[in-house]
Amino acid sequence: MQTFLNPARKDWQELCARACADENEALKATVAAIIERVRKDGDAALRALAQEIDGRLPAYAEAGEAQFAEAEKALSPALKQAVADAAENIRKFHAAQMPRTLEVETAPGVRCIQKPVPIGSVGLYIPGGTAPLFSTVLMLALPAKIAGCPQIILCTPAGKDGKIAPCVLYAAHFCGVDRVFCVGGAQAVAAMAYGTETIPKVDKIFGPGNRYVTTAKQLLGASVVAIDMPAGPSEVMVIADEQANAAFVAADLLSQAEHGRDSQVMLVTNSEAKAAEVQCEVEKQIQALGRAELAQGALSHSRAVVFENEDDIVAFADSYAPEHLIVNTIDPWRICHRITAAGSVFVGPYTPESAGDYASGTNHTLPTSAWARSYSGVNLESFLRRMTLQEISREGLNALGKTIVTLAEAEGLQAHANAVKVRIDEGN
Repeated sequence: MQTFLNPARKDWQELCARACADENEALKATVAAIIERVRKDGDAALRALAQEIDGRLPAYAEAGEAQFAEAEKALSPALKQAVADAAENIRKFHAAQMPRTLEVETAPGVRCIQKPVPIGSVGLYIPGGTAPLFSTVLMLALPAKIAGCPQIILCTPAGKDGKIAPCVLYAAHFCGVDRVFCVGGAQAVAAMAYGTETIPKVDKIFGPGNRYVTTAKQLLGASVVAIDMPAGPSEVMVIADEQANAAFVAADLLSQAEHGRDSQVMLVTNSEAKAAEVQCEVEKQIQALGRAELAQGALSHSRAVVFENEDDIVAFADSYAPEHLIVNTIDPWRICHRITAAGSVFVGPYTPESAGDYASGTNHTLPTSAWARSYSGVNLESFLRRMTLQEISREGLNALGKTIVTLAEAEGLQAHANAVKVRIDEGN
């Protein structure tokens, strides 16, 4: 990690650049070609792409009872209990988010209603790759069930053995996912967006993924299907002052760096000495990681930034708008109350980002690449629509009609005005 001392504001944009900010047209063209093949050829394209990209077909196209039973046997009792414990916290937090039906009489005889309606069919993408993220199944499937979505399907890539990881299958079955398909990459996103002979078309797609998955979601989200948010490689920013435990800070940075080479971690501190201490601790801890090579790749384009005053620290954090923000300072809430752009914030020395990833109850599917300035992380409302209804009595329309007619005629929309007039004139 390179260290920057009191960088000028004109340099902040460059310092806030992500590792994948230079995405090129070649990637989009590759993904667009995959999408078109799936749109045209459906399941046949999925099989062909599996051979071309992975060099093999998966052991099965869709998981059935035999695969779920096998997964059940493969997991230890301790892991099953951990899944249950985490799920309980996630359920509690998301169930509390259920919005109420709103009913307002805006004028006498004019009743306006807004009610939450679950999205009919949702598709969950669960990354496999170097780590099968079964925790993401909990984060997506549980709120989908709480919201009442009638159909929940899941796509995830096979491992080297051609099968879905047992932990992913167990979590999907535990959470009540309706169907689980063994397909990954941009082709899985396309299959859920358009539908194939076996994979149902969905109304909205959720879940993180690599550059190909993210690009597919963005391309299809522009015209074919709704998506949760733009989400790319993982990232964390840690704000630490001179009192912060360097071992804690280093562990938090590495917890995101180990996701992959395209991840990014940022240390922001008011102490040059603390920045150096943390860097030494990072080098010490990384030696014991099984994914050290991936973490080193992420660290190569990560940064430590030192500012003398808190105003710059807060402003820089908002400029970066991190997916995860950890505030490990002597008075963390003073800073947290000033932060306006972050996917999820972790307050104090004993709140590691890992807690939110797994079991505290908040959702870990969060906006990356500074999208936290305009997007929320996944929450219960991500699986709901807000539908409005209205009912107007004859008396209410008689009172409101003049206003409607005046506005419609001012816009030159005579038929709009007439739709009111014929009702008011009825019986006269």
